[in-house]
Amino acid sequence: MALPLPLGLTHSEVAFVAEMELVTVVPRQRLESIDLLSGKTPPLRPPHRADLPLWLALLLKKQRRANIVPPPWLYPASLADIVHRETKVHPHAFSEPMPTASRARQSQPGYAGRIGGGDSSEVILSPPFRSNCTSAAPAGYLPYHWLEVAEALITHASDDLGGNTSEIRGLLRDLVEVRAAKMRDSAETLGAEGQGGVVSLRGVGAMELAENRGFVLGVVDGVRKIGGAVETARREKEEEMDLGGGDGGRGGYGGDGDSDDDMGI
Repeated sequence: MALPLPLGLTHSEVAFVAEMELVTVVPRQRLESIDLLSGKTPPLRPPHRADLPLWLALLLKKQRRANIVPPPWLYPASLADIVHRETKVHPHAFSEPMPTASRARQSQPGYAGRIGGGDSSEVILSPPFRSNCTSAAPAGYLPYHWLEVAEALITHASDDLGGNTSEIRGLLRDLVEVRAAKMRDSAETLGAEGQGGVVSLRGVGAMELAENRGFVLGVVDGVRKIGGAVETARREKEEEMDLGGGDGGRGGYGGDGDSDDDMGI
């Protein structure tokens, strides 16, 4: 008998999806373009950099045919800045997500517009096709698959991190613990008065959602049951009050009838 599937994605499934993220590589050998379902990859010509899916970059790294360039947000200085903001600047909120890619407007110097916004000829990019994990990504922000990409690079391309693997591991561990505590605290506001059962998940990553889905769903189910019990008790009390008021009214009319008989009317 097959066991029921868990709700949402598992840890391994989220890591598999994250391998579609684009990363920057420095090829060590020439390689022609490859036809993939997502399109053709750029031809590799050393020492020019190119953006490839994470799974392909890890394969070339294993074959010693390319080196992976870590994204700017994975450097120790960037991670330390994010930890500082998570603990000191915004202790009750998650750090801001990666900003939307923009491009300078040729017709309006000094202004920039979102890529894919307002022009039908532009292709609207969305994860995992944004450059959130390439060398062009901004520092100080976490992408949607930040934890999965960081674990993959530390495990399979630690020599490309500049000898800062232990420091990066420590900062990532601090970041995971801080954000996990915030996720648990945010679940408590689901039943708080005035919150309306709404919790902001802005800036939360894919792996964090997958790991805390069961906990949050359990809290939501418990709050729903408590709210249902309170509502049932309130309705029963209202029904009892209505019945009590009706009996009193009928008794009043009966009393008036008896008094009329006594008076001989």
